[in-house]
Amino acid sequence: MTLDQLSKGESAIITAIHANRELKNRFNSFGLVKGARISVEERSLGKKTIRVRINKTRIALRSAEAEQIEVKS
Repeated sequence: MTLDQLSKGESAIITAIHANRELKNRFNSFGLVKGARISVEERSLGKKTIRVRINKTRIALRSAEAEQIEVKS
């Protein structure tokens, strides 16, 4: 399952990130790392962006970026 498949209010644990090195480094700087618990707070009306929370950090991701983050409930 990938992050973009979670609904608003659901949370999961990151199991893998399938992105290029530059994007992985960006995710890492926000705390999006393997083993972190992530929860979906909001989705845009067109479902092109998703707002997530990791610890106390809120991050907005494009759906294409969220598709690269593998999670499990």
